This record gives sequence, structure tokens and C-alpha cells, in this order.
Amino acid sequence: MSYQTVPFDKRIKENIKNYALSNLYDTEMLKGYLENLSTLLEINLLLTDRHGEKEIVIGDSFLGFHPDVVNEPGRKLRIWNRTVGHLYIKELEPGKNTHLMNQMVDDTVALLAKLGEEVYLHREGNIYLEELERKLEEKKRTSSQQEKEDVLTGVLNKNYFENRMNVIDRSEVVPVAVVNININDWKFVNDHFGDEESDRLIQVVAGILKEESKPEYVIGRIDGDVFGVLIPLAEVGEAEEFASRIQDRCFTYEDPVLAPSVAAGVVYKTNVEETLEERMSDAEYEMFNNKFEIKNAPGYRERLAKGI
Repeated sequence: MSYQTVPFDKRIKENIKNYALSNLYDTEMLKGYLENLSTLLEINLLLTDRHGEKEIVIGDSFLGFHPDVVNEPGRKLRIWNRTVGHLYIKELEPGKNTHLMNQMVDDTVALLAKLGEEVYLHREGNIYLEELERKLEEKKRTSSQQEKEDVLTGVLNKNYFENRMNVIDRSEVVPVAVVNININDWKFVNDHFGDEESDRLIQVVAGILKEESKPEYVIGRIDGDVFGVLIPLAEVGEAEEFASRIQDRCFTYEDPVLAPSVAAGVVYKTNVEETLEERMSDAEYEMFNNKFEIKNAPGYRERLAKGI
């Protein structure tokens, strides 16, 4: 039963059925107590679990005895309205101080019920609090992730991507490769196949970007069909190779409807006086030059319209 779906009070009422005597009591300590009680009152004692299995036996009077917890349940040990055990007694000298003996045994059962209830509530309360803490931490992680990530693609959203650009600018790291990637004819897909397929196209391209990137790459969705990629301390040709891999992966992508294609512009920030925002504008310019070449290449239109 999950704490995430069941209120604590209902959990308390239900979960006691999953507890054995050993979950509620230190059985060695309990046995010592019952031995002292047995000596004091001159009785033999048998404590069973809820099903009648013998747990603690004090004395020889119960040899060959088979508890019938349904028809002869003895004294029921109940916690939170559930029976967890049965206590049987046999007097060694019947009639001797019977009233006092019964009173002390009844008080013992009541004491055990009270102690068991406190242990039960303490254990269940701790488990419940731990579960709530895990749930709260998960909620915090999810909220933090949602603040950073674009919901559709899982890459950084525009605001957080721009924040990362500012951080890199302040760190004065150079060189930084700046890549602008734009999906070709996203509107064509949206007009002919609808929102679901055009969204899927964005997700496909984002997936390829993530698969082809290294852990240090910073990838963000900076517009509806536009992605930005930052590569701090990029090696010579690294960004161009990355862009080429993305375009090749898109071109070879097999799908009955979608024919992904992207244009890419690559520039480098090599001077700490420059800003990545300025270089991203330059990368966008290079991207448009690349887009013109791609869209005018032989076979482009035919591949784009293959799903119609």
C-alpha cells in the first residue's frame, strides 16, 4: 500500500495486519517478563501469534496443546482493533488467588497492547515521514528540472540556455563554438500533418542532437524550431563535425511521414570581449546561408513531401 495514494489514518488502520509480534516487541525481553509473571502468579503462559502459532511458552502445561484461536482464543492481544496475538494461561493451583491472577494477566495484556500500539505508531510514522521526504525531494528535483528544461524536448529552455551563455561569458572561457540549428520546413510538416507530427519532428531532431553531443555541450531550444549549441573549449573542427553528423543523421532517418532536415551555422567566440549572444546572431546568419543551399539541392522537395 503506497503512502502516495493512501491517507495516513487509513494506512494505520490497514497496515497492522502486516505486523507480527516480533515486529512489535523485543521477544527476549517479553519472554523474561512473562517468566517473572508466571513465577509470581504460579501459572504457565502461552503466547501465540494471530494464527495460533506458538511464540512464547512458559512452563510444561501446554505440551501437546493445540491453540484454537477461533473457538477458544484465550485473551486476545489487540492493537488498533486488530488481533496480533493470543495469551493462554493455566493455573498450577486452581482457585488460589484467582481474582488477583486474572486481574494481573488482564493488566498485562492491556499493557502489551499499549506498548505495541506505541511501537506500531512510531514505526509507521517514521516510514510515512521518510516517504513524504522522498516525495518532497522528488518534487523539488522535478520542479528544478522543469525550470531548466524545455518540456517538449528535454533540452534546456530558452531562458536557462541564455543564463548558461551569460555564465560562460563571465568565465571568459575561449574558444567557444556556437552552433545555430534550424529545422527546415517545419511549417510544411505542421500544415500538412498537424501539430502532433510537427511536434514529433522537433523531438526527433532534439533526440539526435542529444545523442551526438558530448556531456560538456550546452544544448537549448531557443525558438520553436531552432536550437542553440555551445561547445566550450572546442577543438578545431569539432563543431563543424558535430553539425555534419546531425545533418547526416537527419538525412538517413527513416520514417513513413517525417523527413527531418536541418540547417546549421557554426561560428567561434575567440575573444573574451565578445558575447555569445553576438556570436549566436552570427551563427544564425551562417545557418541561413546553409539553409539556402540545402533547400535548393536536388531531391530536397521530393523527400520533404514523401509522406503526402
